[in-house]
Amino acid sequence: MDTTSLLAFALAFFLFAASPGPDNMTIVAKTVSSGPASGLAYGLGTVIGILIYLGLAAFGLSLIASKMGLLMTILRYAGAAYLIYMAYRLWTEPPVIPELTPGENRPRNLAGVCMTAVALNLGNPKMPLFYLALLPGFVGTSFGMANYGKLASVIVLVECIVVGGHVWIADRARALLRTPAIVRRANRIAGSALALAGIQVLVTTRSS
Repeated sequence: MDTTSLLAFALAFFLFAASPGPDNMTIVAKTVSSGPASGLAYGLGTVIGILIYLGLAAFGLSLIASKMGLLMTILRYAGAAYLIYMAYRLWTEPPVIPELTPGENRPRNLAGVCMTAVALNLGNPKMPLFYLALLPGFVGTSFGMANYGKLASVIVLVECIVVGGHVWIADRARALLRTPAIVRRANRIAGSALALAGIQVLVTTRSS
């Protein structure tokens, strides 16, 4: 895989990763409501899911993954349900001003947040189709582990930029949370974003 093809893939994947969708909405919402660690944990789960699908493509298994309808649907519904549950908690829990509560005293299930992102991305019916449509144009039929390493490096780099940018912007907004009223309003905005992300997942799952 030559440099030109790698750069073209990087641009295509950046547009794919940076486009508005449930993942980016959730990263922003989790950062605003729970801090940068939660946003980064969700972003890590997103990357893990993407790299798993890339690995399937490297071994020619993307078509098989695209046919695993029931399992993918279950993962998708479970992830959507968890997003809606987190939205409910943000709407109902008492507001907590971030600066007044040490981070280590706040229970945060970062592993759960990360696994939610993994499940949603593995259950995304568009993901294997994306790779089936995109990869042949860049790597042809010779997609082995060498090309996997190159593409995985590009994906990680692009996701660091995209996820890091969303977390940075959301964390700057979080710094404005100075009163309980503002925190409550921000939590409900973040909760609404999570609920919308969950609903979008449900809608796309039903229509796929």
